[in-house]
Formats: sequence, structure tokens, C-alpha cells
Amino acid sequence: MSKIFPKSANALPLQIIIFLGVLGGVAAAGITYYATPAYLRVGYQPVQPVPFEHSLHAGQLGIDCRYCHAAVEKSGTSSVPAAQTCMNCHSIIKTTSPLLEVVRQSYATGEPVPWVRIHQNPDYVYFNHSVHVNRGVSCVECHGKINEMQVVQQAKPHSMSWCLDCHRNPAERIRDPKDVFNLDSQTLAAQGKLADAQKFVHDWKVKPPTSCSGCHR
Repeated sequence: MSKIFPKSANALPLQIIIFLGVLGGVAAAGITYYATPAYLRVGYQPVQPVPFEHSLHAGQLGIDCRYCHAAVEKSGTSSVPAAQTCMNCHSIIKTTSPLLEVVRQSYATGEPVPWVRIHQNPDYVYFNHSVHVNRGVSCVECHGKINEMQVVQQAKPHSMSWCLDCHRNPAERIRDPKDVFNLDSQTLAAQGKLADAQKFVHDWKVKPPTSCSGCHR
């Protein structure tokens, strides 16, 4: 057999094992780094059944977020507006626009508009909108500059590490409560008022959980 296989072949099994180990390590590192919401979710921009333009409604027209997402200050969810909310305006404006046919049908039949959900937390994640907006966390911190988006997309990763970055240092993301729904406002820290933000965090007892049980209930 020694005449068929050279002595160097004796090292081949070890070389194969080392190669497979390195390959597995590279694959695991790649999956850990790239298979995250920052790569898989950021930029997600589905086609909606109605081309609702946030840059027009929330941007140019200045419609407050709470007009459509009425429960955001009182509920864990922000709520998607019913067709009735749309028709409050569109029974007068663009009443025959073909782009709004789905809304008119929803209003007439009571069937909800089949919106495609963009921001979707896993079932094992607890998140409460009202807790955040009532403690100075603006919509833009989680959803980006919605008032500048013609078509809404996911702008932030919403990963666990991304949430923890904020929970560990909330003063950097806090706004004056009156500016929470002003999508063009800046955080107190960005205005050079970090001391005010820290005082707000202390006085309002802003203590975001950083333990597992805080968000996984």
C-alpha cells in the first residue's frame, strides 16, 4: 500500500478535519453576523393594497400620527386605522380616485383593508407603545423618518441588541414629551441638553428593563 499512497496521505484525514472545522466556523460567523434583522429586515418595503403616502399626509399636510394611530398613547399596539378614518377626509377629497377603491369597498362592506404588516415583533417579545411614547420616546426612534417616506419601510433593525442599546442609555433617546409626535424634532441630547434628559429619566422614573424577563414574558 505504501507504493500506492505517499506518506503525505497520512496527514489527509487531519487536514480534512481542520478544513471542515474552519469552514464550519466561517459559516457560523457569517450566519451570526448577516442573518440578523439589520440585514434581513431593514429596508423591507412591501407593496400595500392602497398607496398611502406618509410623506404627503404626515409630512406636507402635517397630520398628527395619532389621528390614524389613535391608540398609541393608551395601548400596547399603535392600531391600524379603519376605513372610517380614511373616509373622514376622502368622502370629500378624491372621492372617485381609483387608488382609493379598496378603502371605499372596506368602508361599504366592513371588511378591513388587507394592509401588509411591516414591523412585526416575534410572539415571544413584549412591547408596549404607550409606555414608550409617554416617556419621551418618539416614533422616529423606532420607525425612522416616517414623514419623509413615500412608501413606508422598516428603517431600524428592531433586534434585541438594538433595543438594549436604548434601554441601557435612555437619556440619549429621550425627547421633551411635547415633541414625541413632532417627527422633525430632535432628542434632548442632540440639542445639547443631555443633563435635562438625565433629569427627566430620573424624575419620571424611566427604568427600561435589561433583564430577559423584561421583554420575554
